[in-house]
Amino acid sequence: MSQRYKIVIAYDGTAYAGWQVQPGRRTIQGEIEHALQQITGSHVRVESSGRTDRGVHARGQVAHFDLPSAMPPAKLLIGINSFLDDDIRIMRAAQAPSDFHARFSATGKEYRYFIRNEPVRDPFARAYAAWMYGTLDVPAMQQAAKVLEGRHDFAAFAANPKREVDGTVRCLYELRVTQRSADIMIRAKGDGFLYKMVRSLAGFLIRVGRGELKPEMAHTILASKLRTARVPTAMPEGLFLWKVYYRPIKSSMLDAG
Repeated sequence: MSQRYKIVIAYDGTAYAGWQVQPGRRTIQGEIEHALQQITGSHVRVESSGRTDRGVHARGQVAHFDLPSAMPPAKLLIGINSFLDDDIRIMRAAQAPSDFHARFSATGKEYRYFIRNEPVRDPFARAYAAWMYGTLDVPAMQQAAKVLEGRHDFAAFAANPKREVDGTVRCLYELRVTQRSADIMIRAKGDGFLYKMVRSLAGFLIRVGRGELKPEMAHTILASKLRTARVPTAMPEGLFLWKVYYRPIKSSMLDAG
C-alpha cells in the first residue's frame, strides 16, 4: 500500500525557470523529482500547492507525493536533500493521509514582497528585493492596500483572468505595507491568488508610492474588472511564497526536520 508524504520546501528561485517541469530547463519540481528518482529508482510525481514563476522564491512551499512503501520521514528528508543543490532544501517531511492534497487541501496562502527603497542598488540584495530609487510614499501605499483587503473580484489584478477556471473572486484577508529604514515589505494573505496577482498588487502599490496613482484609484480598478497598464506586474525577485495554510493533520502523522 502506498504512503503519501507532505513536504515543506524553501528555495532560491534565481537559477530556475519556476516550479513546473519544463523540457530542457531546470525547475524546482524537476530537481525534487530527480532526487526522488535517485532514492526510489522510479519516477515519482510531486504536486505542489501552486506554481511559482522564474526568479520567485519560497520559504514555505508545500508539496505532496506518494511512495510505494513507507519510509521514515527523517530518512526521506536527509535523502532528498542529499541530491539537491544548496539553493533548494526540504525543510520538513511528514507522512500524510491519502486524501491530503498540497493544492486542494490548502485553506490559504501568505506571500511577502520585498522592496529596497534607496538611491543605489545593493548588489547583495538584488536577487531578493525589488529596487526602487525614488522615495516611496508608504502611507499612501498603506491607504491603497486597505481598500484592496476583503472579498473582491480581482480580475484587474490577474495577468490572464480568462485562464482562471475557478473565477476571479478571492478573499484577501490582509494586505499590509510596512517599512523599516530602506526596507519595505508587502504582506498578502488570502484564501487563494490569481495568476501573478501578488506581483500585480505590488506593481499597483509601487505606482501609488511613486505618486503616479492616487490610493482611491484602487476602488476604480477593482470595479473595472479590466487589466490595464495602470496595474503593472512587479519584478519577480522580490516575491516569496511565505506560507501555505491547512487544517491540522492528524497528530499521528510524524514530522521530521
